[in-house]
Amino acid sequence: MKLVTFSDPDGHERIGVIEGDGVRAIDLAPDMRSLFQLGIADARPDGPAYELSQVKLRAPIIPKKFFHTSGNFREHEEESKNVNWSHEIAPWIMFFQNVDAIIGPDDAVVYPEHLTNELDYELELAVVIGKSGSHFDAEEAADYIAGYTIFNDITARDIQRREMRSGVFSFCKAIDTFCPLGPWIVTADEIRDPHELDMKLRVNGELRQQSHSSRMSVTIPELLAHYSPLGYSAGDIVSTGTVSGVAGFQTNAHEMYLKPGDVMECEIEKIGILRNPVISWEEAHGTPAPALQRW
Repeated sequence: MKLVTFSDPDGHERIGVIEGDGVRAIDLAPDMRSLFQLGIADARPDGPAYELSQVKLRAPIIPKKFFHTSGNFREHEEESKNVNWSHEIAPWIMFFQNVDAIIGPDDAVVYPEHLTNELDYELELAVVIGKSGSHFDAEEAADYIAGYTIFNDITARDIQRREMRSGVFSFCKAIDTFCPLGPWIVTADEIRDPHELDMKLRVNGELRQQSHSSRMSVTIPELLAHYSPLGYSAGDIVSTGTVSGVAGFQTNAHEMYLKPGDVMECEIEKIGILRNPVISWEEAHGTPAPALQRW
């Protein structure tokens, strides 16, 4: 199944299942996280049907916790050496994402010109947790996977370099609108092996990132087990790290950083395409950006 959150023609936010070129609502639960708490085995569409052209897709889920993984694809570390990146990218780095920064498909990433001039993209596969639990091992992890979605880890590289002096970073990735997610959740039964997926990211149609989920250095079961002492709730999200091709690690980075007017397309095999434009602060808020601040 492809599970979605959407606004219906009357503006009411609902959850549902993609059926062909349309969506049928699920009235069993008020939102996606509540549905996962009930158990997706009960996810039977029992509400009205709409054509996709009639609705607006939203971020498929707003988790209680968003476990953010960095450095899992070692190709990302290797390409950082192209530009003598300021700090080592460890084999995995974990922190929590700001769930208030989540946006959905076709929503705009707002360029905060007063905070950064090095805005970057990062394609990631994200895992949706299906039930509460903690302290389990990798062999048990499959029981906790409900599905998969696409995450675009927008990053302000100039802020990141300054943050990494402390050994920790998250502000650079947690600014409002920096967390595109979607376009839907593909349930785990639809993807036999999440380590067999092609991954691509395009900017204005130009291929920027291209890799394969088999290149993770730490597998998804190992990641889930490693974080499990922190405790999962149904509907939580775990990202799995980005692949090579980010703008900031290219020798011509300043030509490749995102700018207002750009359109990003994140594509992962068997899941779909997550598309988001970049707009200026003034276009988003109706006023010029504040004066430049050095974070």
